[in-house]
Amino acid sequence: QVRLVESGGGLVQAGGSRRLSCAASGTTAGINRMGWHRQALGKQRELVAFITSSGGNIYADSVNGRFTISGDNAKKTVTLQMNSLNAEDTAVYYCNADREFQRFWGQGTQVTVSS
Repeated sequence: QVRLVESGGGLVQAGGSRRLSCAASGTTAGINRMGWHRQALGKQRELVAFITSSGGNIYADSVNGRFTISGDNAKKTVTLQMNSLNAEDTAVYYCNADREFQRFWGQGTQVTVSS
């Protein structure tokens, strides 16, 4: 079983920054992609960013240019640096780790942006 532990959520002022971190542990063999999703109140969960198996970064249009994802595949960690935050970024942010036919989720961490 894969376990994901997240940290870094909290309250931040509009225009500010926040850094989220996630680490995978347990049966991590075969994991080839990690990333972040978010879910705002009353909204569907949506992709934020992920790192491809070849090391490239993919971003949702809503965060492209403001957020930066980085990771260490050997250590199975992933970080999301969030800049220029606005109220629309308020959501629960979930770390995910993928392997063939499986996706594992972290517990989620709340990010609240005050405007």
